[in-house]
Amino acid sequence: MKENTLLAELAAYLFSHADSESGRTPSERELAEHFSVSRGQIREALAILEAMRIVERRAKSGIYVDTRQASVEAMALFARAGLPLDPVQIYETVELRKIHEIKAAELACARATEENFARLREILKESEEQLAAGEGLARQDRDFHLEIVRATQNSVFYRICSVYYVMGERRLPVYFNDPERGRRSHAEHIQIYEALLRRDGNLAQALMSAHLQGAESYWKGLIGGDAGRTTPVLEKAI
Repeated sequence: MKENTLLAELAAYLFSHADSESGRTPSERELAEHFSVSRGQIREALAILEAMRIVERRAKSGIYVDTRQASVEAMALFARAGLPLDPVQIYETVELRKIHEIKAAELACARATEENFARLREILKESEEQLAAGEGLARQDRDFHLEIVRATQNSVFYRICSVYYVMGERRLPVYFNDPERGRRSHAEHIQIYEALLRRDGNLAQALMSAHLQGAESYWKGLIGGDAGRTTPVLEKAI
């Protein structure tokens, strides 16, 4: 079993088999037997999950799970594993994504290469073809935004922003089921591209901010517009 597969499946198993009161999970031995791997492999996987603040290993007590302190990377792992995500955390992550991508637009104006511009043009062409065929723009939207982040020439920045799209990958196709939303988004992408091409950082930031406002409002609507709400609407939010 590959490490990434084991991590996702182990996380899902721990949450589904943890004690509802204490959060305590099956032991290392039981986990090794269930996944047909060595206890060493389980320990390595648990060490990664602990670093991601998904689990806590307590000496002479056992393994415990807690999503409340989970890192952004952990939330992406939950999404990959098909685990429900806290809707408030999702909304807060969308807010953070907006901050990052507005800054990315500014940096891309100064740092984008012809290769970045060529890729953006390619994505815009794909979007036009998708719209003409009556298809959604989930993949093209993700690719467009991440190419702008890539154009910052900051690999860490890119990895961070990529996580946001992993978390929303199940919902993005639903978001773009609305043809009008797809056409509007594509038109706004063209405006952002043109601002980048002119190296106009202020305009690019303003356009990106306005563009992401729609996504922010959408996610806010999924949790009832109440950032403090904790009522589980988890399956709808991923």
